[in-house]
Amino acid sequence: MSKIEKTVEIPHLGGSTVGYTFAGPYDPALPTLVLINSYTTSADLYRPQFADPALGSAANLLALEPYGHGRTRSTYPHFTFWDSAIANLQALEALGIREAFVLGTSQGGWVAARMALLAPDVVKGIMALGTSMDFESPRSRDLGCWDGVEFNTPLVDALADPVGEDWVVPDELVDAVLDTALGGVSDEERDFWLATYRANYSGDAGRHRLRLSTVNLRDRDGLHGRLDEIRCPVLWLHGTADQVYSVANAQEEIGMFTRSPEARLEIIEGGQHFLSASHPEEVDSAAIDFLKRWA
Repeated sequence: MSKIEKTVEIPHLGGSTVGYTFAGPYDPALPTLVLINSYTTSADLYRPQFADPALGSAANLLALEPYGHGRTRSTYPHFTFWDSAIANLQALEALGIREAFVLGTSQGGWVAARMALLAPDVVKGIMALGTSMDFESPRSRDLGCWDGVEFNTPLVDALADPVGEDWVVPDELVDAVLDTALGGVSDEERDFWLATYRANYSGDAGRHRLRLSTVNLRDRDGLHGRLDEIRCPVLWLHGTADQVYSVANAQEEIGMFTRSPEARLEIIEGGQHFLSASHPEEVDSAAIDFLKRWA
């Protein structure tokens, strides 16, 4: 299948452009699986999923890039994860897709949960990968999650001042994300992501998007008081090698989806934080089973 990479215009945040990628031509007879990428990545995070013919024949694969990421832009200069959830729902409406399943990696997982809260008639199920439903709380650190405040604050501070149009994202940031989220990557994969990051985060506008993406990650609100209002099935996949959010946190939070018809946690041995990239076979197989069961 050949990917279809385009943008769609929506009204949110003073008018926005949302970057979207279909794995192939849209088939109205199939369910749609929305893919939401992780912090500072793009739709390219899901290259393994786009390349999987079994998954592609089970669903329309549609990657939507959140605010601050990829090709998505807003007229208003600030945004939150709630805005990305609204933008995704408006993009689905603009594309004529009335219902969908939503898979999200890390920040994509909590955007997926926000989408389910905002539009329960649209979101028919969510798959959360290597995520958290909390804010960057003392509770989550006590359960073995990273210190997101300590990790992100130096970058927020470093990106505070305007830069020239010749600025590009530092290689050290890209390496830090890849090391933390994937335990390191091959030279070829590193080169791919360095080029992708430089294209996405250049000039002063790129600096500002990167800073806001980091502020959102550090300062987001938690969802614990809302998870009992999610009424769709939830499948949470979490890797044992996840350096950001712990299995113990996932085990506690999956129990908070008390009104879902089913909320299940699957532990992936050796799985990294960006689980769809580190263990695509396990993720794709679980997605196919989830769709067969609930579509």
